[in-house]
Amino acid sequence: MTLQDLQLKHAGRLADAIAAVACRGYHSAYPEDPTHPAYADGSRAAGEAAVRAAWTQRDGAIRGEERSAFGAPFDTAYADEPVDAVLARAEAAAPAWAALDPVERAAVALEILEALQQRAFEMAFACMHACGQPFAMAFQAGTAHALDRALEAVAIAVREMGAYPARVLWEKPDARRPLRVEKTFEILPRGIAAVIGCATFPTWNSYPGLFASLVTGNPVVVKPHPTAVLPLALCVDTARSVLAGLGFDADVVQLLVDTRAAPKTKALALDARVKLIDFTGGPEFGDWLESHARQAHVFTEKAGVNAVLIESTGDYPGLVRNLALTLSLYSAQMCTTPQSIYLPRAGIRLQDGMTKTVEDFKADLAAAVAKLVADPVRAIELLGAIQSDATEARAVEAASIGEPVFASRRLAHPDLPDAVLRTPALYAVPPEALDTIAREHFGPISLLIVTEDADAALRHAHEVTRSRGAITWSVYSNDEAFVRRAKNAAADAGVHLTLDMTGPVLVNQSAAFSDLHVSGHNAAGNAALCDTAFVLPRFRVLQTRRYLAA
Repeated sequence: MTLQDLQLKHAGRLADAIAAVACRGYHSAYPEDPTHPAYADGSRAAGEAAVRAAWTQRDGAIRGEERSAFGAPFDTAYADEPVDAVLARAEAAAPAWAALDPVERAAVALEILEALQQRAFEMAFACMHACGQPFAMAFQAGTAHALDRALEAVAIAVREMGAYPARVLWEKPDARRPLRVEKTFEILPRGIAAVIGCATFPTWNSYPGLFASLVTGNPVVVKPHPTAVLPLALCVDTARSVLAGLGFDADVVQLLVDTRAAPKTKALALDARVKLIDFTGGPEFGDWLESHARQAHVFTEKAGVNAVLIESTGDYPGLVRNLALTLSLYSAQMCTTPQSIYLPRAGIRLQDGMTKTVEDFKADLAAAVAKLVADPVRAIELLGAIQSDATEARAVEAASIGEPVFASRRLAHPDLPDAVLRTPALYAVPPEALDTIAREHFGPISLLIVTEDADAALRHAHEVTRSRGAITWSVYSNDEAFVRRAKNAAADAGVHLTLDMTGPVLVNQSAAFSDLHVSGHNAAGNAALCDTAFVLPRFRVLQTRRYLAA
């Protein structure tokens, strides 16, 4: 297939995506339902079998860091390559890739996305086992939604690069004769891009940076988290296969694997050849990258302390159901899950003039969570499994941080005895306990904070967000004056605001082509998925001028 054929094949999907990022309405190019006809050529059984085969492949020197969160045997092995060798190959592949027209690179990127979609079940099972996601979430977030986020980044990049014409004739009127200058504009990639993956959502968080860098002409080195390599290894394998099949150097995209005992990330990040870094992970290493990788533009999504502020509501049962589901989903191993839940001491005002007391709310939320997780066989489809030993240890140790509203407990699954399943926990802590509140407790741990009134809660959440960052605030209120104050406080803290979530949409969820994930305006991260600022630093525009004599 020629590049022209490839452009024609994907032109409609790319045009639709560019239109979608302009209007910010609902758009999805990759169905999230595994029974959709788009996935008719694959099968769930074949996808799982492919992942199980990957567990036992032994063609590599690095092994032993991955495990299945559901207890299945994991014995993956990967090549142990020096950072310098990988970067040297990326340098060699760069010129030919940069020489392509941006729309040509976009067509190749969309061909890779299509090939990834064809491996949807395989990728879903890889994310399920490596990350502990329930299968439905692994299919949606790990495959369909991740592909949509990648396409969104490609669309924004193509739009922004297309803002510059390849050639223009500049003519300035003059009394004697017009001044004429021929000008050309060339997209100049920045250099090698490094994508540093996380353990819980390796595809969803890595695809935007990977494909934004790729389509703007930069070769990409993907460095997965040592405990969640397989999903990104499948991605890189797919990309390299497509590139090679189209006649390009496969080293435009490479995998770099390390272990926690012998890490390579710092050497990669500090190499002068690396000009772009996308990082998802904890604030300590994210802060280090921002401070030390000075030769590169660093895009970070780190962590924050997300808040729920309840002043009043017109749908109390819906609020409780929504919040119970939000706290339970994937055992709160999501960077968007709320940690701090603020209540006014006088309780929650209802639309009918009644009030739910703090004790009422505690009991109602505890009952709603208990109902969701009562049956371990059904609960696993909501909770998933705990991804890491550190998260499990944190959940156990959290029992001492406050008064238990409802405590976390292990669930025993009859068919998965080695899976670590854990229910969410909520602990009441006083607002004065800032050391506890202003610290992320990643995993199934949330804090109930009772303040003098709703405005005191707003001030408290604002202080925490300004110092530690947040990705989401969720506010419930029937009082438009309070809503305005909440909007102003959220804007000042640089955090995205969600209002009155009482239906099936959760604050945890973020829709490609519409929602912005992270604001880039507080300590939770310096980049947003996906806005123009996420794409523009990945290329520069080089101008050439030629004076045309009369």
